[in-house]
Amino acid sequence: MTMQFKASVLQYCAAASAAETLPIIEELVAESAAQGASFVCLPECATFLSRDRQALFDQAEDEATSPSLARLSLLAKTYQIFLSVGSLLMRDAGADKCTNRGYLLNPLGKISARYNKIHMFDATVGDGRTYRESERFHPGQEPVLAQTTIGNIGLSICYDIRFPELYQRLSEAGAELLVIPSAFTVVTGAAHWHILQRARAIETGCFVLSAAQHGAHVDGRQTYGHALIVAPWGEVLADAGSCEQGFVMADIDLAACNAAQRRHGTTQNRQKLNPVRVISEVSQ
Repeated sequence: MTMQFKASVLQYCAAASAAETLPIIEELVAESAAQGASFVCLPECATFLSRDRQALFDQAEDEATSPSLARLSLLAKTYQIFLSVGSLLMRDAGADKCTNRGYLLNPLGKISARYNKIHMFDATVGDGRTYRESERFHPGQEPVLAQTTIGNIGLSICYDIRFPELYQRLSEAGAELLVIPSAFTVVTGAAHWHILQRARAIETGCFVLSAAQHGAHVDGRQTYGHALIVAPWGEVLADAGSCEQGFVMADIDLAACNAAQRRHGTTQNRQKLNPVRVISEVSQ
């Protein structure tokens, strides 16, 4: 296993179609690889972003014939990298909704792992819009850990970050790297993005790699940016800030995972808890 390597997290504003966005991805991946990245991460909804149900259905792809996945697989193979495809919007045959599905591609261009986003973003965040992902997507059911030659990689997507029990499960299964590709809104990003990223790293003793969408999208959505790489002790190693299009990189040393876990002890000292006993003095 490779204990030390360079990782890159991308930041850009996905267009309304894969045809428009894929050249941007190809350019940024090529630049990352040229600067020595062995692991490159793309954001959620990597190839296009739209809240319109019909547009989603029209552009969602079938995994078996997906032209986007084929081009991204070729990128991984060409540059001999692990490529975290934050998520692609897929529609399985006969399905009445899409699936927000992340992929991990290996240096041969093959799928090492796939993960369907579990937690649906149904919220009213205060930006003048109401988000109802459950109306357009089927939720996933299964946490996924990929054992690779660059470490054990736990997969997740965006809104998942608000549910620490998912990352606890991944940590217990041996995760060393957590990918959290995102398209955070500006409102929630400004309030919670850095806090949540650092918390997930600290409590699991894992590196967190979070590629991010950033900018004004054609559907009117504004995304926050600040693609991050966070160390297991909680230090922010790289932050793309409000860069419109680019990437940031950091050196990864997996030995830092065990070192952080030994220092705070939470991984080995975690206890299974009984159900909460509620004691009430409120009269019935």
